[in-house]
Amino acid sequence: MIAPAINLQSHPCFNRSAAHQTARVHLPVAQRCNVQCNFCSRRMDCVNEGRPGVTSAVLTPAQAFGYLERLSAKRDNIAVVGIAGPGDPLANADETLATLRLVRERYPQMLLCLATNGLELLEHIPALAQLRLSHVTITINGIDPAIAARVYAWGRFNKHVLRGEALGKLMVERQLAALQSLKNHGIVVKVNSIILPGVNDTHIPEVARVVAEFGADIMNCVPLLPVADTPFHALGQPDGKTVARVRLLSERFLPQMTHCARCRADAAGLVGEDNSEETARLIQESARSGDSSRPYVAVATMEGALVKQHLGEVERFLIFGREPEAPNRFRYLETRAAPERGTGDDRWLQLATSLQDCQALLVSAAGSNPLRILEATGLKVVQMEGLIEEGLAAVFAGQPVPPAMTRQFKGCSMGVSCKGDGMGCG
Repeated sequence: MIAPAINLQSHPCFNRSAAHQTARVHLPVAQRCNVQCNFCSRRMDCVNEGRPGVTSAVLTPAQAFGYLERLSAKRDNIAVVGIAGPGDPLANADETLATLRLVRERYPQMLLCLATNGLELLEHIPALAQLRLSHVTITINGIDPAIAARVYAWGRFNKHVLRGEALGKLMVERQLAALQSLKNHGIVVKVNSIILPGVNDTHIPEVARVVAEFGADIMNCVPLLPVADTPFHALGQPDGKTVARVRLLSERFLPQMTHCARCRADAAGLVGEDNSEETARLIQESARSGDSSRPYVAVATMEGALVKQHLGEVERFLIFGREPEAPNRFRYLETRAAPERGTGDDRWLQLATSLQDCQALLVSAAGSNPLRILEATGLKVVQMEGLIEEGLAAVFAGQPVPPAMTRQFKGCSMGVSCKGDGMGCG
């Protein structure tokens, strides 16, 4: 079967003439970030603030797909689906790829795009190309490691935390390698550079020259939007003359995007159009919704009354559903064995398959690695301690469990001796 043709010119961020005709939607499924930029604050609960890193809610892939379905029923001009945060899409590669797969299967002609800092992009480019993702934005704020180093407080790569010029050098190398690979795969690339007064404002034209040599298609020189409580808040917003100079000098090497609206991570509609109250409501409802194909909840318990077992200790899960005649009451359905220990990530993938009809899993605690894998498959992991009945009531109602019952895994008692054997601690 031949895939339907996609109109590459209809992306409103890459083609100004499409900006007032074609709508786009950002699906906020990428919660984590692998760098801390000195200009960024990722707030996820401010519906009245329009800037990158802000969203009304973070969605699972299944919730994001449901939200897209509902939004598309209300708007017939959505031609672009993007993932742009609130963290970095490739620091959340499982969630990002799962979401894009769902969208591509249902909407074969939809433009797919993402915006990333580029640190973890390179390895995922073949998978993105296979999904026919057509547009990528990489934020490159410097190609001199010393300048790039000033932009970031820290970065995390391959489980190591880096700072200073070591991080700056790595960022530049990874960004340029990813840019070149994207072009080799036929993907349109836009480079964003944040104009940071006194940091990189005179350096950005050099960025333009280098990324043009690596094949970038268009550039967006974005004025800093100072955000309170960030290190670069004191830099202030660059004045009009500075912005005009940077764009004019950079235009010698690359066409410039000048209609950027500095979109939120959950932006929906035309570029420059604020999210409506209805859109915010749809996102929040989607975040609270379950999945109709997942009518059950799995529970980790020893005696059948309390949630009081760490995920790595569980030998079997109790499965609960609603009472058909009394939706506010719940009934025990069956017991399912936990997968064999000692198989690493495969254990959690097997568990996800075993619980594919469950919308949530109640446990007393779970390590970050199994949590990441399970939630990427659409299974919500609720860490709590208390009565099973109270946990079920909250989950089935689409509400968080009461604060007094919530828990979060804080660390690993195995320390440096941990081998990642699938016990649930990492």
